[in-house]
Amino acid sequence: MTEPQPPLEIELLPPSASEDDATVDRLTDLVNQVYAVAEDGMWAPGSTRTTPAEMAAMVKAGTIAVARRSGRIVGCVRVLRLESGEGEFGLLAADPELRGIGIGRELVRFAEEVCRRDGLATMQLEILVPRDWIHPSKEFLMSWYTRIGYRQVRTGAFEANYPGLAPLLATPCDFVIYHKDLATTRPSPDTTWGYP
Repeated sequence: MTEPQPPLEIELLPPSASEDDATVDRLTDLVNQVYAVAEDGMWAPGSTRTTPAEMAAMVKAGTIAVARRSGRIVGCVRVLRLESGEGEFGLLAADPELRGIGIGRELVRFAEEVCRRDGLATMQLEILVPRDWIHPSKEFLMSWYTRIGYRQVRTGAFEANYPGLAPLLATPCDFVIYHKDLATTRPSPDTTWGYP
């Protein structure tokens, strides 16, 4: 018989957490560790997905939610409201040592519920994909997001929308944009969610 796992607790970090170097460093390391595998071969050697300064700014803006188990950060997601009126999530990362137990799924549910509570009807996400070859992690993600209700709405050239980051790519990439209708889907959370 397996031992019951401690509950997963998810909350938006308060802006003051941006001053906690240990929290910022843990989040930065977690995102970079996950994306080093998920985007392997897509970025120039030595490139990282984020820096402590960028992470601290996102936390200070109130856009980073964390998942904790027994007090330890085991996942994160960025949640924001776009000027166009959709919610968006990104930087989804779950501790690789705990893969397959639903941390990512619960973080997505949390992000969706934050946006619902803010009165938003649509959730958006962008997936960076190589233009000329198939990346197994990206194929898995696109299939997973489709299963949980996301639908592809368009594709854009990365260099046109992110000209400052394009030189860091090791291969030409596009981003695929997905939307989900939040009005017709409701969560059935198995976690403790904290809202501001």
